[in-house]
Amino acid sequence: MFGKVESEKIRKVWDHAIDLNDDFKVSKARVYSLFRDKKEEVQKFINEYLKKEYIKNCPKHHQYSS
Repeated sequence: MFGKVESEKIRKVWDHAIDLNDDFKVSKARVYSLFRDKKEEVQKFINEYLKKEYIKNCPKHHQYSS
């Protein structure tokens, strides 16, 4: 519907890393399973946003990285 604009890569005021305190304790959370078609749709969304650099992969040493 809308064309992609180069301005999509412009950094915004709210773009920032979320740094956790060293004493932060991880709480267990349930992971909800998705149907195959929804899982593929989510993966496409993630890949697209990684390619556009809207999001970045976590370093492997980070406890929340998969």
